[in-house]
Amino acid sequence: MSSALTDLFPLPIVQAPMAGGVSVPQLAAAVSGAGGLGFLAAGYKTADGMYQEIKQLRGATNRPFGVNLFMPQPEYADPAAVEVYANQLAGESAWYETKLGDPDSGRDDGYDAKLAVLLDNPVPIVSFHFGCPTREVLDSLARAGTFTMVTATTVDEAQSVQRAGADAVIVQGVEAGGHQGTHRDNPETDGAGIGLLSLIAQVREAVQIPIVAAGGIMRGSQIAAVLAAGATAAQLGTAFLATHESGANALHKQALTNPLFVRTELTRAFSGRPARGLVNRFMREHGPYAPAAYPQIHHLTSGLRKAAAKAGDAQGMALWAGQGHRLARDLPAQQLVEVLADELVAAKSALAALPGGGAA
Repeated sequence: MSSALTDLFPLPIVQAPMAGGVSVPQLAAAVSGAGGLGFLAAGYKTADGMYQEIKQLRGATNRPFGVNLFMPQPEYADPAAVEVYANQLAGESAWYETKLGDPDSGRDDGYDAKLAVLLDNPVPIVSFHFGCPTREVLDSLARAGTFTMVTATTVDEAQSVQRAGADAVIVQGVEAGGHQGTHRDNPETDGAGIGLLSLIAQVREAVQIPIVAAGGIMRGSQIAAVLAAGATAAQLGTAFLATHESGANALHKQALTNPLFVRTELTRAFSGRPARGLVNRFMREHGPYAPAAYPQIHHLTSGLRKAAAKAGDAQGMALWAGQGHRLARDLPAQQLVEVLADELVAAKSALAALPGGGAA
């Protein structure tokens, strides 16, 4: 366990950074204020947009918080495959009366500009998704006093994170909602993700840096389970997506517990990268044909997703959700943190009461 991490927030509860307008400053402030760790998602924002949200968050809380960055993506998408998929989406474009987006709108998500802002105006924690930064980048953030974390979905990725010099690794199980944080997007490994508890055990034996566990966690008892398995903290996304402060569309929040949406699946339909969401019409019709092309497909479908939301049509939206979505609770974020903390204490007490439960 790293005191450098646990000293930053008293409760082992991290609010996952959810891009696309979900992880707003109000949500992060509420979570940090309640004793957890709130996060801003810089993905899909400009560097200035990120900076403005940091300023807003600092004005709302004096507690530590984190900012998440997307790593730049290599150029290996097949333009012909993207064009074929664009032709397939022509009917969606006509239905929602909106043009498809430009797939070549950029692959680096303003990475260098965002890093410059975070080095000039350091924040307590920075995490990375879709790859691992260089040692130079991680060292520069360390010199600025920033604690760094990187998502990993395999043992090999976790070892790469440790070698690069990150302070902690976010171990993401296949249960997680939204995008899988794989370091390389290899279509041959689609569906081969590892469950969280198995992955924690494997990573715990392979690295020495602290582990933050992510994937399908919705209850305090599950937090207790990942802590017992070797994690230092748990990162929850879908649980906080449903909170009052979350910036998620109301249709998205309602869909989490709507019996119309019976399961989640990993799909490339909306972004070209594997991401877990509630199965809807768009996913069923287009998922089997979506190419491995991120962020090209994300840019291509952006307008369609916005138009579907504006039209109140959840069947055309990207309804990101983890496997535990049915356990979502309609609560203020502060109250959710308090409930999770109480559940964690109860689970630990129940474990200690078992024969041998108090053994060291």
